[in-house]
Amino acid sequence: MNLWRKIIFFLSVMGPGIITANVDNDATGITTYSVAGAHFGYSLLWVLIPTTIALIVIQEMIGRMGVITGKGLSDLIRENYGIRSTFFVMVVLLFANFGTTVGNFSGWAASMEIIGLTKYLMVPLGALSIWILVTRGGYRIVEQILLVACLLYLGYVISGFMAKPDWTEVLRGTFLPQIEWGFEYIFLSIAIIGTTITPWMQFYLQGSIADKGIRKEDYKLSRLDVIIGCSLTDLVAFFIMVTCAVTLFANGIRIHEASEAALALKPFAGTYASFLFAICLANGSLLGSIIVPLSAAYCICEAMGWERGINKTFKEAPQFMWIYTLLIVIPAFLVLIPDMPLVILMVIASFLNGILLPIVLVYAISLVNNRNIMGDYVNSKGYNYISWGTVIALIALTIFILMTTIIPHV
Repeated sequence: MNLWRKIIFFLSVMGPGIITANVDNDATGITTYSVAGAHFGYSLLWVLIPTTIALIVIQEMIGRMGVITGKGLSDLIRENYGIRSTFFVMVVLLFANFGTTVGNFSGWAASMEIIGLTKYLMVPLGALSIWILVTRGGYRIVEQILLVACLLYLGYVISGFMAKPDWTEVLRGTFLPQIEWGFEYIFLSIAIIGTTITPWMQFYLQGSIADKGIRKEDYKLSRLDVIIGCSLTDLVAFFIMVTCAVTLFANGIRIHEASEAALALKPFAGTYASFLFAICLANGSLLGSIIVPLSAAYCICEAMGWERGINKTFKEAPQFMWIYTLLIVIPAFLVLIPDMPLVILMVIASFLNGILLPIVLVYAISLVNNRNIMGDYVNSKGYNYISWGTVIALIALTIFILMTTIIPHV
């Protein structure tokens, strides 16, 4: 009976950690993992191990702050560092999330065209569907639908097995690093980390925990939710890379988009594997189009002291709902414009995310070590070594990826 009670309690708390981490496998993330597997086979699988550890450390910290304080990250930054610092973070996050949402709607459009449906119908339909879901459904309904949608990511695991990899080689690539010092190898290594740990995740996770009203007594269950979510998202990334390695890399096929991977899989892994890959891309793109704009709406409204939350109506939280609406409508419209330079918008989004991530993490670690805020739930010394080490590594890698992203486009 005690075990069943614990399971029921966990199911009541479960959601924010699993959804936040899994939605990180949006169109941008899926593209990165697909390209990594297609270009370098199994040799980049090892990068997922330190990336998963870093993701768990950071997300657990953010989740802990949400549970203990009952506030979003924007709230805490504004209260402790002032409105100027908060305003800068909000402006950068708004534009970064805008570009990321454009990328997600592009992924949705491409996946729909793969399965034979025109983007001129499906993009407006997809945008309208998710807008109705968020603005008309309560938090519980939205969360339950998102959790079910997260299950569709298992399609990538199935595709991986259908591709029939050599598991000995897979394990060798995972646990015995085969580091290459070429530019593309280093760039993709950094891109894997950068697409897995993003600024919007920190704001959405803490905001959704506060919105759900998870209590301090439920901290351990919330922590488990975060750890499971982080582990599952990188398991999916693992199978995306394996699928592309065993089919595309083995046959010398190079790609630049996840949609190209779905099409290229067909002759090697079969129609069903290709279809599954496309469906999962559509799922990830649509989930990203829901959550990324929501994270922007959460953090901007928290920072400005406006009412926010999925349970609110347009009348109760007009700023929250209008920010979300505009971040759905405008990107969807841009994707439908022929010859629109969407790649430039996505590069700018990567640039802004690169600038913002180290700043957000420094704020987060400072806040989580403040006893006036966290009481006995501050980081331990060992935890601080890991978290600061993660931040220093991310800052160094971010500088590199920013330089290599900006210079080719200047």
